[in-house]
Amino acid sequence: MTRTISIISGKGGVGKTTIALNIASAMAAHFGKQTTVVDCNMTTSHLGLYLGSYHFPVTLNDVLKNEAEMDQATYAIENGMSLVPASVSLKDLDGIDIFYLKEKVKAMEGKADFVFLDSAPGLGREALGALKASDEYIFVGNPNILSVTDMMRCNEVCQEIGIKPLGIVLNMVHKDRYEIARQDIERLTGIPVLASIPFDREMRRSMALKAPLVSINPKHKVSRQLVGLSGMLAGYPAQQKRSLLGALRFW
Repeated sequence: MTRTISIISGKGGVGKTTIALNIASAMAAHFGKQTTVVDCNMTTSHLGLYLGSYHFPVTLNDVLKNEAEMDQATYAIENGMSLVPASVSLKDLDGIDIFYLKEKVKAMEGKADFVFLDSAPGLGREALGALKASDEYIFVGNPNILSVTDMMRCNEVCQEIGIKPLGIVLNMVHKDRYEIARQDIERLTGIPVLASIPFDREMRRSMALKAPLVSINPKHKVSRQLVGLSGMLAGYPAQQKRSLLGALRFW
């Protein structure tokens, strides 16, 4: 059975796409899962750029125009991980209805263990199209009042749509005293915090190298947290994860 999970955020710049890629990569490399990441941010598509690819013959845009099948727009990136890119050309936005995405994603059933929909930020048409095409969601945000407010708003919308929250990933955490504590975020939102990823320059280096951090530096402390998060989502028991990941403090 394929699980379809939207990765959402209230605004851009919180590291949503970076988290999506690293989770998918870690699931494939460390837990043997077939994963696919779909770029649902049609107007400002970045997913291919994160991986150093600037042109794809067939994209999600073509699929949504009924000019291609999902298989034709799916590209193997590394062992077990694939990508469905969106076009970076504005002219390719003509004739697209993002709400056809749900029908197209159904064609991926059974072809991957996990499909991650990298949503556009906010709650606009593109984001809603991704949410309606998924069964579950993960919110990526920062530990500040603006982001927490976005979490609460997004959760209200997702409840109306009928999508289950898996949890929150706090990203770029500095552990400063003015940041909202993890337990307070859980209390305010009613959603569990799955991971608290610290701000680290190594993540920026991985972006410059155009590869997920879990691939280029798997022993780094941030990579280990991301692998741990991926294992939890993949359904590995905590005891087994400890043996795989070296008894992470994350658990």
